[in-house]
Amino acid sequence: MPFTLPSRTPSAGPRRRSLFAGAAGAVLLVGCSPGAASDTGGGPSAADRARARVARDSETLAERYTAVLAAHPALAGLLEPLRAEVVRHAKAFGGKASATPSASDARSGSASPSPVPADEKAALAELVTAEKQLADRRTKALLAVPGELARLMASVAAAGAVHVFLLTEGAK
Repeated sequence: MPFTLPSRTPSAGPRRRSLFAGAAGAVLLVGCSPGAASDTGGGPSAADRARARVARDSETLAERYTAVLAAHPALAGLLEPLRAEVVRHAKAFGGKASATPSASDARSGSASPSPVPADEKAALAELVTAEKQLADRRTKALLAVPGELARLMASVAAAGAVHVFLLTEGAK
C-alpha cells in the first residue's frame, strides 16, 4: 500500500516552510534598508563615500572619452552616445560631469591623464580596458553598499559591460 500524506486544511495555519521563507525575507529586507550600512560618526557614511567614488570614476571616464574624441573625431558616431551615458551616470551619483566637452579641454588634451594613442583601434582598446575595469570594480563593490545604491551601481556596471561590447564591436 503506498504511503500518502494527510491533506492539510486551510485552517491548520501556516506551514513551517512558509514561516522560514518569511523570516529569511524579513532578514534580507532589513539588511537592504538604508540604515544598514550607515556609519555612526560625524563624517560621511560608507554609502556617501562609495557614491562620491563612483561619481569621480564616471567623471574620469567621461574625460577619457573626451580626449579620445578630440584625438579621433571620426569615432564621434560611436563614442558620443557612450560618453553622454557616462556623463548621466556621473550625475546620477552626484557628480558634475558636463554633457558636452569644452573646446579648450579637447584642444589642450587636459581632460586626459595620459596621451591618447594615435591609432584609433588602440584608443578604442584603451577605452574598452577602462570600461571593463570600472564595471568590474563596481560589481565587486556592490556588497559593501546599501540596497538602492547597490541597485544603481549594478545598473551602471551592466551599462559599462554593454559599452565594452559596443566598443569592441566598433573596433572591428
